[in-house]
Amino acid sequence: MDYREGWHNRARYTVFDAHYGDGAAIRVLTDVWRTDPQRSPNLHVIALCDHLLPGFHRMPQAEPGMTLDLLSAPLEDALAELTARVDMFRLHDIEHAGTGFARHVARVAAQNACLLAQGLTPDQVAALTAQGFVFDADGRRARFASRKPRPPAPPAPERRVIVLGAGIAGAAAAERLCARGWQVTVVDRQPQPAMEASGNRAGIFMPLLSKDDNVPTRLTRAAYLYALRHWERLGGIGRAIEGETCGVLQLARDAGHADVQRAIAADTSLPPDFAEWLERPAAEALLGVPAPDGGWLFRGAGWARPGSVCEAMLAACGGRLERRFGVGDVRIERDGEHWRLTDAQGATVACAPNLILANGAGAADVPQAAPLPLTTLRGQVAHVPADMVPKLPVVLCREAYLTPASGGVCSAGATYDADPNPDLSPQSHAENLERLRGLLSDPDAAKDAPLEGRVGFRSVAPDRLPLVGRLPDFAAAGTTERLRDVPRHPGLYGLLGYASRGLIWAGFAAELLAAGIEGEPLPLESSLVDALDPARFVLRARRAPRGPEAEN
Repeated sequence: MDYREGWHNRARYTVFDAHYGDGAAIRVLTDVWRTDPQRSPNLHVIALCDHLLPGFHRMPQAEPGMTLDLLSAPLEDALAELTARVDMFRLHDIEHAGTGFARHVARVAAQNACLLAQGLTPDQVAALTAQGFVFDADGRRARFASRKPRPPAPPAPERRVIVLGAGIAGAAAAERLCARGWQVTVVDRQPQPAMEASGNRAGIFMPLLSKDDNVPTRLTRAAYLYALRHWERLGGIGRAIEGETCGVLQLARDAGHADVQRAIAADTSLPPDFAEWLERPAAEALLGVPAPDGGWLFRGAGWARPGSVCEAMLAACGGRLERRFGVGDVRIERDGEHWRLTDAQGATVACAPNLILANGAGAADVPQAAPLPLTTLRGQVAHVPADMVPKLPVVLCREAYLTPASGGVCSAGATYDADPNPDLSPQSHAENLERLRGLLSDPDAAKDAPLEGRVGFRSVAPDRLPLVGRLPDFAAAGTTERLRDVPRHPGLYGLLGYASRGLIWAGFAAELLAAGIEGEPLPLESSLVDALDPARFVLRARRAPRGPEAEN
């Protein structure tokens, strides 16, 4: 098969392979693409892969223009959740997949998409034919020739954007868009990046587990795994990024909670390098301190200084990035086809057709984002002298966390309260130390620790999930009942509501947003994309009860 005739004169060429196997066929494809002077500048390969954790996995590639997504799901389920426009399908090793997948193939097929078939059953060929595929006489190749109208491709965006906020959300947005050739202006009221919520000494990165593998668990797993891969491309934890992949031990709260965790360990096949349940003896042998009910060990997890992640991402932007720091609070207005940011004196700070709000708690002061139900919560972290606590080989956490020492200091915290006071609070400090003692099962740990630490303010949504995507126009929404019909502010996007997990959310959310803006295949199941859409709150507001009953 000569792939080259398909991708010539195409801005993007997307291939779906029903079986990744050892990757040999994909390597042949990419080698052909790499050596073709008339190739499409962007090759996107999507393949089913059965040796990864469940879900969609975007695998960062060294080659500019090359994207690889590996999908760990049955064929029909994967296609049903795929947001893409596929130019070529390779369907093989699917004799036992039934025929239901055919309608999903047709849904994601580009006009005149090519299909290469090997070993399909007569029923599968018939199902694909009924969906609009016309097969050659030998049944091994087909062309998608359906006359059903196809959604028009969105117009190519003008690749200029303002990113408001130079914390971890904004730095990630800048890096992911610069990697796609965008010109990005990052605006921040502070003189340096990562001076607000992203300014802590240490942030924890780890996945979630749940018995039913619920939406937060699936989303956090996708973001966590992407973060590990993405950070390696940026130079790696402990090298370009300050931190340590030392592992995280999440202790069970009590005996009942431990029983639930044992059930998760028994019901799921988790690789030990991802998550391993440790009973009390093994947990205590690792820690050197009591672990009465055992806990989960996440070996690939650890801690990183968020500011160093910001620095690595901004450095990767190269010459496509313009920094406008120390501008103070800005005013945002729509000026024709552009968004304009002006400072307190009325001078223009930045102007572009696209604007991304990545300013966390500051989004509440932006009129277009003010209707979003975001809450600002205060978080105080205690900085504890390392000689006042046991030396830990891993991050220890439960309701709170304690990091290994860095620069002679361990970070412990963090509080979660509605207090707007930015100053260190003795009460919050005492709360952090009390939780630290509970983690260590030592009532005298960090006794008389000095009042040292840091306060930051998190942006939190009611469902504790981030907001990723185009911002809705609440005033124009009317009685809209479907996400795709919610009116949006033109060229206005949000990366908001990261709560306590900005460290792992930032890169993945920025990749998801950038892919959506560019019209690329999305790196996440469509149902999970919807769970992050900022417009979800428009629909929930429409469905909320009204009248006297709503107040009771």
